[in-house]
Parts: sequence; structure tokens; C-alpha cells
Amino acid sequence: MELFSEANKIEIDVYDTLKSVIDPELAINIIDMGLVYDISYSEVTGILVNMTLSSENCPMGDVILADVNAALTENFSEIPNNVVLVWEPKWNSDFITPNGKKSLNIL
Repeated sequence: MELFSEANKIEIDVYDTLKSVIDPELAINIIDMGLVYDISYSEVTGILVNMTLSSENCPMGDVILADVNAALTENFSEIPNNVVLVWEPKWNSDFITPNGKKSLNIL
């Protein structure tokens, strides 16, 4: 019996891939930074990532988005992907994971 569907496996792979994308200002990955709100996959629409930035005026926002798109394209070249930048909920430091807080020494 399979515990995960094929869609779940792809979503987990996307999650793991996005852990390789580093916020250049803080030097931690965007997953631990809490910037990725949702990852979904369907055969019809492909990969959908809803994410945010630390602020609407994030000076490294273009770099982060380019790195996300590059990572998805490199690792899932056969699957269409769409990265949607959202501003609700507004990001704050509470979204940083325990691993991220440890990396930033803000426990």
C-alpha cells in the first residue's frame, strides 16, 4: 500500500528542492525562512508555489524569485510550474521555522 500519491511525492520533492534556494540577505533557505506558504501539484496545472517575501520592497526579491524559478526548472523540467507571489498573510518573523531561528541565533 502506498502512503503517498504521486502528487504528494512531487510536492515533497518540490519542498526539498526549494530548501536549496537561499535568501541572500540572511543566508538561510526560503523554507526555513517561512517564505513558502503552499506547494501543490496536479497533472492538469503542474506545480503551483504560493510564496511571499519578507516585505513588498525586499531588495533581493527578484533574485529569490529567479532562484526559485531556476530550481524548479532544473529539477522539474518536464512539469509546468507557476510561482505566485502573495502578500497575505503578511510575513513576519513568527513564520521562521525552529531550524531557521537556530541558524539565525534567534531562539
